[in-house]
Amino acid sequence: MQSIIHQNQAYKNISYAGKEVKKREFENCTFHHCDFSDSNFSYSRFTACTFTACNLALIKLNSVTLHEVSFRECKLLGVNFSECNDFLFSVSFEKCLLDYASFQQKKMSGTSFIHSSLKRADFTNARMERAVFDYTNLEGAVFSRTDLKEADFRTATNFTIDPELNHLKKAMFSMEGLEGLLRKYGIRVG
Repeated sequence: MQSIIHQNQAYKNISYAGKEVKKREFENCTFHHCDFSDSNFSYSRFTACTFTACNLALIKLNSVTLHEVSFRECKLLGVNFSECNDFLFSVSFEKCLLDYASFQQKKMSGTSFIHSSLKRADFTNARMERAVFDYTNLEGAVFSRTDLKEADFRTATNFTIDPELNHLKKAMFSMEGLEGLLRKYGIRVG
C-alpha cells in the first residue's frame, strides 16, 4: 500500500484527536493550532515541516521519520520519540511542553531545546552531543549512559546529571548548574 503524499500544504485548526493518520508523507508542510493528541501517525514521514501551537500529547510515532522538523509552542506530553526511525532523525523544539517524553537511544546531535519543559523526560542511552538546553526545565529528567559531549546546559534548570554515568567532555554548565552535577555526592553549592 502506497503512502499519501502532501507537499507545501498549510494545515490550520484541524482536530484529529484520537484518530489514525498512518502511512502519510508530509514535505514542507506547516501545522498551526492543530489537535493530534492521542493520534496514530505510524509509518508516516515528515520532512522540513513545522508544527506551531499544536497539541501532540501522547501521539503515536511508531516507525515515523522526522527529518528537519520544528516544533514551536507545542504540547508534546508523553510522546515516545524512541519509536521514530533513527535514519535522518532531526528535530528542534522552542517553547514546547515535553514533560514525560522519551528520547531513549535516539541520536540527536545538535538538537536544540529552547525555553521548553522536559520534566521527567528520559534521555537514557541517547546521543546528545552539542545539544542545547537553553532556558529549559529538566526537573526529574533521566540522563543515564547519555552522550552529552559539548552539550550546553548553561541556562538549563533543575537537572541532575551523574558525571560517572554520562559522557560530559566539554559540556558547558553555569556556576548555578554545578549543584545538578554534584547532588549525588551530597555537596551543596552556594
